[in-house]
Amino acid sequence: MIETINAVIEEVKAIQKDRSMEPEAFRMKYLAKKGLITNFFQEFKSVPNEQKREYGQVINTLKNLAEDVYGALKADAGSSAAGTRIEDPTKRTESLGFGQKHPISSVRDEIIEIFSRVGFDVSEGPEIEDDWHNFSALNFPEEHPARDMQDTFFVAKDPDWALRTHTSSVQVRAMEKQQPPIRTISPGRVFRNEAISTRSHCMFHQIEGLYIDKDVSFADLKQMIQYFADSFFGKDTKIRLRPSYFPFTEPSAEVDIYWGLENEIDYRITKGTGWLEIMGCGMVDPNVLSACGIDPEVYSGYAFGMGIERIAMNRYQIPDLRMYFENDIRFLQLFESGL
Repeated sequence: MIETINAVIEEVKAIQKDRSMEPEAFRMKYLAKKGLITNFFQEFKSVPNEQKREYGQVINTLKNLAEDVYGALKADAGSSAAGTRIEDPTKRTESLGFGQKHPISSVRDEIIEIFSRVGFDVSEGPEIEDDWHNFSALNFPEEHPARDMQDTFFVAKDPDWALRTHTSSVQVRAMEKQQPPIRTISPGRVFRNEAISTRSHCMFHQIEGLYIDKDVSFADLKQMIQYFADSFFGKDTKIRLRPSYFPFTEPSAEVDIYWGLENEIDYRITKGTGWLEIMGCGMVDPNVLSACGIDPEVYSGYAFGMGIERIAMNRYQIPDLRMYFENDIRFLQLFESGL
């Protein structure tokens, strides 16, 4: 295998000398996901242990060389195109067209508008949070296993500061600043150290809601969730609530909507069940109310939180959550007409 890689290195060096290959053809052959270099890396696990070091050095040499050659080929192509271009200062420029909101922004604004109709205001807070607002005030005691649920990005290895793992921290700030009744939603970007896939990402967007007042019940929460589902997904949308656990709510539930099983995307996104999880919810734990200076003997409330990306996947039939963050102009242009 090492001899094969050395032969490919010589092949790339020859291309480097005569510059005879188109940049895209070079990238597809050597650097693409199904290219030669990716295949060599995938074969690493089958290399005998005594050869792994040499194998790794040779394949990295090939990778670095191929990236340099690809850059040079692109530069040559750009220079050639620039040399043949004839500029006409009197020629009218092409219209750049109109921009359009990113699908995440469109869905966020629509959700905010739905809840604003029933009296929810908007609260915002910092993305870098201290331990109190991100964990402790939300009933996450020191060393409590519930903290393991949040795969946290700590700031400079300081356990007291981190990129917020949820916008519940904004709800804590709202409860600290005012006494009930409180009716607020908290949209924002959050961060968790999770594997990136079609259904999850290390960065995503949430909207969390909070309602605190006298005599608030779980029935009020369910009614609000059904109102949201009917308003966003359509009248008589099917929902279901499954028992769950969150440190800051008790009782807690996960909320699913019926997505359907009409095509291959439906099967992949819902794992063949037809149901798509859209939010978590529950009654605010009395410990959280006490930590924020609200008397749990007088007041009760509910909270809910949803991921905007997953809801937008339903709205626009987007099969892969990663597409939101890749800034691929072809994907973004799909929304120029207001889809």
